[in-house]
Amino acid sequence: MDYELILRGGRVVSPAQGLDAVADVAFAGGKVAAVGAALEAGLSTEVRDVSGLVVTPGLIDLHTHVYDGGTSLGVDAMRLFRRGAVTTLVDTGSAGPGNFPGFRAHVIERLPVRILAYLNISFAGIYGFSKRIMVGESGDMRLMAPVDTVAVARANRDVIVGIKVRVGRNASGFSGLAPLQIARAAAEEAGMPMMVHIDEPPPMLEDVLALLRPGDVLTHCFRPFPNSPATADGRVHDYVLKARERGVVFDIGHGMGSFSFAVARTMLANGFPPDCISSDVHALCIEGPAFDLLTTLSKFLCLGMPLGQVVEAATVAPARALGRPDLGSFAPGAAGDASVVALETGSFPYVDVVGERIDGPLRLSARGMVLGGVWHPGG
Repeated sequence: MDYELILRGGRVVSPAQGLDAVADVAFAGGKVAAVGAALEAGLSTEVRDVSGLVVTPGLIDLHTHVYDGGTSLGVDAMRLFRRGAVTTLVDTGSAGPGNFPGFRAHVIERLPVRILAYLNISFAGIYGFSKRIMVGESGDMRLMAPVDTVAVARANRDVIVGIKVRVGRNASGFSGLAPLQIARAAAEEAGMPMMVHIDEPPPMLEDVLALLRPGDVLTHCFRPFPNSPATADGRVHDYVLKARERGVVFDIGHGMGSFSFAVARTMLANGFPPDCISSDVHALCIEGPAFDLLTTLSKFLCLGMPLGQVVEAATVAPARALGRPDLGSFAPGAAGDASVVALETGSFPYVDVVGERIDGPLRLSARGMVLGGVWHPGG
C-alpha cells in the first residue's frame, strides 16, 4: 500500500489497541493505514521523524468553549489545536438552539480542526460570562427550550453529540433541579446523552447524580468543596461510587473553578481516576489556571497517573462517551488523526483553581498533529 504520511520511530501509546511501544504510524486516504515497525515508504510518502516523542491517537478535549466571537467566553479553536495538540474539540453548551446555526456556519464549518458540540438546553446558550458580568443561563426558566433543543439536535446530528445543562448556584441560581430535569427529558426525546455541569449548591451533587443515566457525563467531577466528590476524611462519597457503577461518566472539566489538587489526590488514592480528562478552556482560564489540554494532562502525570491511563482519558474514553468509535484509536480505517508530544522532565510550575501550587517533574508539550492524514506543526 502507498502511504501518504509516516510518523517514524515514536513511542506509540494507543490504549484502544493496548499499545505502548516504539513503532511507525502510517496514514493514507485521510485514515490510519497501519502501525508497525519499519513501515516501507513510497517515493511520494512524507516521512516525519518523531523519534524520542510520544505519538497518540488524536487527542480529544471533551470540554471546551470555542464559539469565538459569538459568546464572550469563546476562544480561538486553532489556538487550542496548536498549543494543546488537540484534533477534536468538543464545545460544551456555548450555543443553545437559538444561536447554534451561527456557531455551525461561522466556526465549525470554517475551521480545519474537528469541532463537535453539546447543545445547551438554554435557548441562548451561555450568554453572560465575563470578568464583570456573570449571569447563569439556567437561572431563567423562561430560557429552557426543550422543543427547540430537540429539533436543532436532530437536524445537526453530524456535529451535535448531546445536550448540555449547567446547574449550581452560579449557573442556575435557585432553579434547583428543574433545568436538569428538562434537559434530561430533551436528551431522552432526542436519543442523546447529557453533559451536566455542577458548581456550588443548590442543588447538591448527590441529587444531581441521581438524575444521570448510564452514558451521561458529569463534568467538573474533581471540583473542590462544596459539591466535591471527596469527603472531609479522605473517602469518596458512596453516591459517587454508585453513579460510576451504573455507568455515569466522570470528566474533569478543569476550567477556572473546577479542579483541586487536594480532591484529585484523594480520588486517586481511593482508586477513582477520572474517566475523561478535559480542560474546559475558555476566555477566563486560557491564561491560567487551565491553559490547555496538555497542561491538564500534565497535572495528572505529576499526581502519579501512568502515561497510558492519562492518554486513555483523552483518546478512547472520550471517543466512547461521544459515541465515535472512529476517534481515539489507531485501528486501521480510523480517523487519520494523531498527536505528537514531548514528555519533558524537569521542574514545572502548576496551579489549581484554589491557588495550590506544585512543582511537577513532568510536562507534555505539543510538537505536531495529524488531522485527516495531514501533518500540522504544534506549539
